[in-house]
Amino acid sequence: MAARSLRIGLIPGDGIGREVIPAGKKILESLPSSLGLSFSFVDLDAGFDCFKRTGAALPDKTVKTLKEECDGALFGAVSSPTTKVAGYSSPIVAMRKSLGLYANVRPCKTVLSPAFASPTKTPIDLVIVRENTEDLYVKEEKTYPDPSDPTGKAQIAEAIKRISSKASWRIADIAGQIALRRDKMRQASGSGTSHTKQGMVTITHKSNVLSQTDGLFRSTAREALSQPHFNALKIEEQIVDKYYDVIVAPNLYGDLLSDGSAALVGSLGLVPSANVGEGIIIGEPCHGSAPDIEGKGVANPIATIRSVGVMLEFMDLPDAAEVIYKAVDASLAEGKLVTPDLGGTATTQQVTDDIIKRL
Repeated sequence: MAARSLRIGLIPGDGIGREVIPAGKKILESLPSSLGLSFSFVDLDAGFDCFKRTGAALPDKTVKTLKEECDGALFGAVSSPTTKVAGYSSPIVAMRKSLGLYANVRPCKTVLSPAFASPTKTPIDLVIVRENTEDLYVKEEKTYPDPSDPTGKAQIAEAIKRISSKASWRIADIAGQIALRRDKMRQASGSGTSHTKQGMVTITHKSNVLSQTDGLFRSTAREALSQPHFNALKIEEQIVDKYYDVIVAPNLYGDLLSDGSAALVGSLGLVPSANVGEGIIIGEPCHGSAPDIEGKGVANPIATIRSVGVMLEFMDLPDAAEVIYKAVDASLAEGKLVTPDLGGTATTQQVTDDIIKRL
């Protein structure tokens, strides 16, 4: 394998992000030399604490460095103020827009472990591919007086739901690519022998109610997934059986589905994601900043470590990703070192070290 050097931005953000992102860095530094990879890192700032210090939740310098220097990045977590703060908005949403990160890819996988029971009887291994740039998240809203109220006190609030064929095609296409790659990785890892059903993409929508917006998403996704190179895949709409593979969804539905799926595998501390764009991939654990456990050293690093793997997958480094996934799965399967969110007593450092040993 030819040597490859990669520059990775590290954006801890707030709360436990400052504890789990260093774990992700250690994983990259500890990958087997046989993979031929080397990494350099640059520390970057973003988040609510950054906003309180500098007046900017996402400094221009962070965006400029990501665009000009980085092949990928790891983003930790963001604290959200409980009341509206003038001038503050989510830095991860701004980052997705400024860097063109059009897909949020969230794998959810059950690992059987003696340390904790799976919330479901049937093991789960699915990926939710969430469109990242439009839908209700364009944040175009207005409030105006209700004309039916003679007092002028009643109000009506409206929000724009925007769906485009360009974004719908793009997200469906990447979902198809993910489904094909998952089948390839299953075969390469030997698990393909028990995988009797073909790769599948499920298109989720509500076009029976939202005939124009969700209708456009449905028809465009269908068209994108009818390309000849996706002939090996099964394409469905909505969920009709107990086998899940890749689910492609508009922004809002993808957000709701991925949060629900995280609960099905035991803990948000296990669930990774990646924000995918044309020029950069940003791995991001699905959990929040968890201020209740900040500084205690017990945050679960696995969501971040798995996010490192997803980031590497989209950098066309599936072998490196598979090394990480196997090490994480082996640690969970043994179940001796798990953090409190999974009912254990292990620290962030102990879990990270255990996974590194298995690399």
